[in-house]
Amino acid sequence: MRLGVRTAFGGALLLTGLGAILPLSARAAADDLDRAPPPMGWSSWSSTWNAVGQKLTDAYVKAQADVLAARLKDAGYVYVNLDDGWSQGFDEHGRAKADERKFPGGIAPLAAYVHAKGLKLGIYLTPGLRVAAWEANGTVAGTTIPLREIADATVQGNTQGKGDGRAYRIDYTRPGAKEYIQGYADLVASWGVDYIKMDFVGPGGGNVKADTREDIRQWHEALRRTGRPIWLELSNKLSIDEIATWKAASNGWRIENDVEAYAREGRPALTRWSKVAVRFTDAPRWAEFAGPGGWNDLDSLELGNGDGDGLTPDERRTTMTLWSISCSPLILGSDLRSLDDGDAALLTNPEVLAVNQAGRVATPLSQREPQQVWRVKNPDGSITVALFNLGGAEAEVAFTAAELGLDGSFGVRDLWRHSDLGRFKARYAATLAPHACQLLRATP
Repeated sequence: MRLGVRTAFGGALLLTGLGAILPLSARAAADDLDRAPPPMGWSSWSSTWNAVGQKLTDAYVKAQADVLAARLKDAGYVYVNLDDGWSQGFDEHGRAKADERKFPGGIAPLAAYVHAKGLKLGIYLTPGLRVAAWEANGTVAGTTIPLREIADATVQGNTQGKGDGRAYRIDYTRPGAKEYIQGYADLVASWGVDYIKMDFVGPGGGNVKADTREDIRQWHEALRRTGRPIWLELSNKLSIDEIATWKAASNGWRIENDVEAYAREGRPALTRWSKVAVRFTDAPRWAEFAGPGGWNDLDSLELGNGDGDGLTPDERRTTMTLWSISCSPLILGSDLRSLDDGDAALLTNPEVLAVNQAGRVATPLSQREPQQVWRVKNPDGSITVALFNLGGAEAEVAFTAAELGLDGSFGVRDLWRHSDLGRFKARYAATLAPHACQLLRATP
């Protein structure tokens, strides 16, 4: 099958069975993503689905973008991501449509608004062919192939497995299957989308078992063929056994379940300490797999609303430190219209953000005790060191020069406080409150 496909930049691309040679513009866009540090920005999920009375609308997203541009963009936060709830129904080719009540103009005008502020726009999708689209039985864009002919209705298409999110598995050996994904990718690229969160990917978490690895491979290639650099982030808790696929076909992958607290009564906090603490166990297992263009995702960063975060001030700093030394994406889940000044200072500390954006992932010396030292060596010979007291009482946390591979005395700088603490002969120790931390640089 020979198909003529037009790229997002207007250049014609001749595909033979969708085995294409990427044009120069597409290759350059792909190379940019392959070198990219962890993304920074905001996502709608926590503040719309985990708050009383708040709805995801065009006006709400623009208000978040306004704050992001005014207060956080200069620090590197540029993505404005729509999570679940932006779409309603499907077009005649089985592709999600914007909910006209929430986004009367569709996604393209919103992307233009966001881009005009120097920001980028993301949307939320799931693998497979949604059951509602299969039942409507439109056609694959650019063909006369019925949608029902590309899917196997006996196999789950994603790990959601219930409600409106149910989907059937796309069979990529069938005519039109790859073209369906390419048409979908071309559509979102034409809207000006810069980021896709692909949720309910499997093997991994979710509600049911499903294998969506081939979907992710097809989306990865289709997005590259659009010629537009579109970040592909996978969710939710993924199987570490399949890391080769996640690394080859995406830019980031969730390593745990949702960080949100999901309180059922009253106005809930964004998260709670136990949700953060479990990531101290998970992150080291994944550390070796992170690198430029592909990062371990600890989930959204639930900071920004002060006491509404659900964390103490010490826990907030510890959360930011863990996300930073793990080189996780820094995607905020708070309502930025209520951005707390104290949280804003945490989120924009340049020395802490530099640790995250450098892309060197720290790991613990030991996890036998709740008092832990995480470290990673820098190209200049210095060591980034994080001290954590994960216990429930005040305790000393310490490290020696030998444990860091240093010979003799070393200087210590407190990155949170922008202060040099002096030189130490062989050992450094700090007494930390429960759930508190320090983030340091040790220099020979």
